[in-house]
Amino acid sequence: MTDHLGAYIKHDAVALAATAPGPLSGLSFAAKDLFDIAGHTTGAGSPDWLASHGPATATASSVARLLAAGAHMVAKTQTDEMAFSITGQNAHYGTPVNVNAAGRIPGGSSSGSAAAVAGELVDFALGSDTGGSVRMPAGFCGVHGIRTTQDRIPVDGVHPLAPCFDTIGWFARGGDLMRQVGRVLLPDYAEPPAVTRMLMARDCFELLPNDAAAALAHAVDQVAAHFSSREDVRLVADGPATWMPHFRTLQMADIWRTHGPWIEQIKPKFGPGVAARFAMCATMTPDAVTASRLVRDSVRQRMADLLAGNGVLCLPTAPGIAPLCQTPEAELDDFRWRSMGLTCVAGLSGCPQINLPLASLDGCPLGLGLMAAPGGDEVLLQLAAAIAP
Repeated sequence: MTDHLGAYIKHDAVALAATAPGPLSGLSFAAKDLFDIAGHTTGAGSPDWLASHGPATATASSVARLLAAGAHMVAKTQTDEMAFSITGQNAHYGTPVNVNAAGRIPGGSSSGSAAAVAGELVDFALGSDTGGSVRMPAGFCGVHGIRTTQDRIPVDGVHPLAPCFDTIGWFARGGDLMRQVGRVLLPDYAEPPAVTRMLMARDCFELLPNDAAAALAHAVDQVAAHFSSREDVRLVADGPATWMPHFRTLQMADIWRTHGPWIEQIKPKFGPGVAARFAMCATMTPDAVTASRLVRDSVRQRMADLLAGNGVLCLPTAPGIAPLCQTPEAELDDFRWRSMGLTCVAGLSGCPQINLPLASLDGCPLGLGLMAAPGGDEVLLQLAAAIAP
C-alpha cells in the first residue's frame, strides 16, 4: 500500500515475506527503524547514524518470530532521532501524519509505527518504549499500544537508547490482534488468571487538566465493569511526578554510556531539542545516579506491593491530547516533562503498561493506561481483547 502518511522511511525499502505459515498468516506489519534487518542499515532516525554504520548482519529476533508466525513485513517506519523524543517530529525526515488528530503530532519515538496502524497501512507494527515511546503515540493516534515487562522480550538486534529502560512493544487497532501478536512475541505466553482488583491511581489523574480528567471518566467506568472491585490509591505521597527526575537521571546516564563515544567522535547534527537533551546526558554525575537507583528500587517495591494478587492499575496515558504540530519547542518540552511524570512509573518499576483507545477530547484521541505487575503482560492483553476488541 502507498504510504501517504510519511510513516515509512524513504532511504531504504525493506519488505520481507513470511518464512512459514502460522497464527499471523495473511497479516501485514511494519517495524520501527531501530530493528535490524540483515543486509540493511538501521537508520535510527539520524542521517549521521545511517552514514556512519553498515548493514546489519542479522535480523532482530522479534522480527524473525513474526515472520515465522506467518506475518509479512512491508516497511520500516520513521522514528524520532535516535528515539530520543516523544513528539514524532524529526528535523531530518519530517512528521508522520496523525489521521485521528488533524494537525497534531503523532507522538514518538515510535511515530511511524503508530501512524501506519492508525492510518490502516498495516495490521500491526513494532515499536520500542524507553520513556513512553509506544504508549504516547498510541494514546495520541487512538490505537492500542503496549510497553512490555522490562527484559521479557529479547532486544537483540534493536538499536538501544537507554538499555536499562528499553523495551519492545507493538501497536494494533484492536485488542484481539494485540493479544494474537503477544502470543507470538512473549516468551512462555500463558493464559492469565482472572483479575478482580482495579486500582485507580488518583495522584496520576490529578496531573490532568479538568477537561481531560472528565473526558476519561466514562472510559474508567467502562474498564471498571470488568473488575469486581475498584479502589482509589495514591502511588506516592507527593505524586508520581516526584519520581520523574530520578527516571530522567538514570535514563540520561545510560544514554550517554551508550552513545557518548559515538557523539564525541562523529559530532552529529541533531535537530532542535534532541541536541540539548544529549548535551544534558553528558552532565549526569555518579552520585546522582546512585541516589536515583535507590529511588528506582523503592518504586519497584512499592509497585510490586500495590499490584500483588493480580491487581491492575488504571492511569492516564498522557496529560492530554496530542499537541499541535506548530507548538513551540519550549511548550513541547514542558509537555514532555509532564508526560514523563506519568510514563516514568512503568519505566522505574519494570511493569508492563497498555494504552486503550477509549476516550476523546475536542475530537482527538485521549488514551487510558492499564498497568500490571512485572510478567503480567498477558493480563493486559486479555483485558484489551475483552474491553476494546
